[in-house]
Amino acid sequence: MGTAERHEASVSGNGGDERTAARAAVPQGDDERPVPRPPLWVEEPARRRRLPDPVRTAAVRAVILVAVTLVQAMVAFLAALAGSWLSFPMVLSSVASTIVATWGVLDVWVTRQVWKQRHGVVSMPSSTARQLRRERRRARRQARVAARGKVRIRRRGGAGQLSHS
Repeated sequence: MGTAERHEASVSGNGGDERTAARAAVPQGDDERPVPRPPLWVEEPARRRRLPDPVRTAAVRAVILVAVTLVQAMVAFLAALAGSWLSFPMVLSSVASTIVATWGVLDVWVTRQVWKQRHGVVSMPSSTARQLRRERRRARRQARVAARGKVRIRRRGGAGQLSHS
């Protein structure tokens, strides 16, 4: 039975194939609604936290540079084995590419360290994030002290009374 024939059979209501009959025989609940099926996709929590965007960008760049360097080195090696004139330029470009790939990997490391320091993962006295946390803590403390002072004034009968008489 072709697709057009199946469509006509389902529209007209007569006939159909075994799959349609099997779908109709799905067990149903008491109130004639189909029993819900378990979801096809279940979200699981990640084992590790996702890399920050700048670090991930640098890592992707480094992987691409390293892959290109490895391909260039392999082509240079095979060209040298074949005795091709292309081997010398490929060796030179492989050396240059190795330097660039090393820079790319170091860029990932530096970007990661800078991100950690700016966003407070590293807990050193010179950390910018620690200074920001101190300032926030100080502001919270001052707000609490001010709120306590207002509560004390209210407890004393702060409706403008100077004495309890």
